[in-house]
Amino acid sequence: MRLKLLSGDDIGPRPLKVLLFSILLALAATPFLLPGAKPINVAAQICIYTVLVASFDLLLGYTGIVSFAQTMFFGIGAYGVAMSVTAFGATWLALLGGTVLALLLSALLALVIGLFSLRVRALFYAMITLAVASAFQTLVSQMSELTGGEDGLSFSLPALLSPATTFFDGKVLGLAITGRILCFYLIALACLVLFLMLLRIVNSPFGRVLKAIRENDFRAEALGYRTVLYRSLSNVVSALFATLAGAMLAVWLRYNGPDTSLSFDIMVSLLLMVVIGGMGTLYGALMGATVYVIAQSYLQDLMKLASDAAARTPHIGAVLATLVSPDRWLLWLGVLFVLSVYYFPDGIVGRFRKERARALSAR
Repeated sequence: MRLKLLSGDDIGPRPLKVLLFSILLALAATPFLLPGAKPINVAAQICIYTVLVASFDLLLGYTGIVSFAQTMFFGIGAYGVAMSVTAFGATWLALLGGTVLALLLSALLALVIGLFSLRVRALFYAMITLAVASAFQTLVSQMSELTGGEDGLSFSLPALLSPATTFFDGKVLGLAITGRILCFYLIALACLVLFLMLLRIVNSPFGRVLKAIRENDFRAEALGYRTVLYRSLSNVVSALFATLAGAMLAVWLRYNGPDTSLSFDIMVSLLLMVVIGGMGTLYGALMGATVYVIAQSYLQDLMKLASDAAARTPHIGAVLATLVSPDRWLLWLGVLFVLSVYYFPDGIVGRFRKERARALSAR
């Protein structure tokens, strides 16, 4: 039986389905299974980055567009919420108004960038988007009266989402239900809805045209499709989803600054997550975000345990302790990603699907 997620798109072989749904169940149960601030923060970031990576994969994996402006739209969403709540107070109207204004600005910028830049070659378009994103980051950093500059903006949320709000005197399965827990599940639900919307888009006639443009834009043009228009629309749709992801990040952190949502390191992380999960699969967004965020959050802790254990080993213990020192976590993180790309060149989801295709062809 082919299992589908409201999109007409088959997820893949049974092991992949089990793995993906296990991740979803683990994310949903995290507040109850792993109490504490760090696990729930990791789970929330996985949800948010899944939407962001999926929006980027719509451009890179499905349309064949290399854009470095994705973090700009991500930052616009985050700053829209942060600036609106800071200016007008911790109200639902301020949250909604900031998000809507951020969406309008992102749509306008994405459309202008698309119409004026997508006619050039892919390399030049990538450079243009990189220049625009860098200029936007510099502008935000210098507009300290509005954006808080390098320090960013801290703000409060409506009382219903405040960590100090408690809905029950007792506990549910050992967990106190607070505004923070409600905020997590609202963000998780919103991310699920947005992800399903992206699945529906890529499996619609519009999505099939994008795939045709990715495979051969000259042939798509010859068939009568206005490729520049479709690419521009893809750019706008991707920007809108990235903006919503940024807004959710700001709501979750109750803070936003240049390093939080506009850093070029986030763009590099996006590329890694797309490659790890599987380019042009969309389900790979969930897989890539899960692997990357968990590795980024817990690798340093695991290395500290390994370093302490190695230090107690005679003879070569000092050498091993130095190699696995927590200070070198970025080095080993890079090694892990190089190995994952080497053994999974099509990404994790792509590898599962290729193995199934190979098994079917061998019958």
